[in-house]
Amino acid sequence: MSAEMITTYAAALCLFVGSGFILVGVIGLLKFNDPMTRLHAPTKVGTIGIGMLLLASILHSFSLGSSSMHELLIMGFLFVTAPISANFIAKVSIHRKACETPPEPPRDDTWSTLNQPEGDAIAPEAPDAVPEKL
Repeated sequence: MSAEMITTYAAALCLFVGSGFILVGVIGLLKFNDPMTRLHAPTKVGTIGIGMLLLASILHSFSLGSSSMHELLIMGFLFVTAPISANFIAKVSIHRKACETPPEPPRDDTWSTLNQPEGDAIAPEAPDAVPEKL
């Protein structure tokens, strides 16, 4: 088996996997009702699907003996902008009250830190103490 055949088969596999991911993303986009649930299908699955299609294009161009940097630039742009656009879509959905409002965080200083509330502090045990069984 030559290197050209191996890269051709690898490109075909990447096309197949990428098409499968994109198909799942399209079905999710059409099936879900809420914008917040609809958001995950194209951004998460579509990014991987488009990435695989671009990888197939890179492999095919290398099998023909030419280099292809355009696909790497497209992949980088896609991987940087997809999370940002998903964040903006989620913010618009929350501000328009088109979805369920997320719960408010607790009113203490421990919800986003590693601080422990005073009542939850674990007292150090003696090294020879045997833990109690429930």
